[in-house]
Order: sequence, then C-alpha cells, then structure tokens
Amino acid sequence: MTKLLFVPGSLRRASSSRAAARALADRLSARAECAFGDIGGLPHYNADLENDAAVRDWIAQVAAADGLVFVTPEYNYSIPGVLKNAIDWASRPAYQSVFKGKKCFVITTSGGALGGVRAQADLKYVLNGMLAEVFTCKEVVIPMANAKVEDGVFTDEAILDFASENLGAFLDSL
Repeated sequence: MTKLLFVPGSLRRASSSRAAARALADRLSARAECAFGDIGGLPHYNADLENDAAVRDWIAQVAAADGLVFVTPEYNYSIPGVLKNAIDWASRPAYQSVFKGKKCFVITTSGGALGGVRAQADLKYVLNGMLAEVFTCKEVVIPMANAKVEDGVFTDEAILDFASENLGAFLDSL
C-alpha cells in the first residue's frame, strides 16, 4: 500500500492544519497508509549537531514515504519556522537529500480570506530548491480555517471533497 507522510506545519494540537490533515488521512485510509510527521521535537538546525535521534527518525520517515502531504498554516506571510527547520534538517546533503525526487503535495490554511496562498508559494519554492517533485494541481487552500473546526474535527465538506479529489490524483501519480 502507498505510504503517505502527512506533515502538519503547526505544533498546536487543536490547529486547523492538524484537523484538516486528520480528516484527509481518514478519507484516504482505504488507498494509502497514512502516518504523521512529528517536527516539534527537532532541535534548531545546526550542522555541528551529529547523530541526533529525532533528526534521524524524521529523515527516516521522509525517506520511507512514497509521498509527503504538507498541511500548513501561513505565519506572517510565509511558512512556520518549525516547518522550515524540519525541511532544513532533511535537506542535507544538498542536492542529494531524501527530498530529491520526493513527491510532495501542498495544502495551506489561514484564519484569513486568502487561505495561506503566500505560504503555499514559499513552501513550493523551498521544495523545488531541494529537487522535490511538487504535485501540480489547482491549489488547495483553506481560508477562514479556524471557523471550520468543531470539537477538533474539520467540518468543511466542500474543501475536503476538493482536496480529496486532488489527493486521489496525487496518489495515482505515485
């Protein structure tokens, strides 16, 4: 079965990004084995650090996945620092990292009306720089995301349908 690694860009347990990721993983469970990356325990990127267990585990998760699904909020017009930190750890050695040729799908969330479009552009730029293969489709953005979560569950069926359709095409490409 295809292995997908969902990477929520928010550390907050009750975040809309995590709720959307959980809802989408549930929808895909018949077609893919879905796991979640834990990026919160990684140290700040420092090339002097060697043999850190959390870093080794993160890189192994990325390597083992057939595809990555990023579901991230937009912070200050870009991606959260914790997400960039995780990507930086897995980006070495340059041009030969676990991201080289890795299939990636990007979804962004925002409390505002734009749904994280600036973060989406930034994340795609970063992934392209590491030679990852970002899946091309209509952008999946989730505006007013916090209002679409009730009791920890993402409730916007129209967005889930749209995202699931595009994720289905992503799975077909793996």
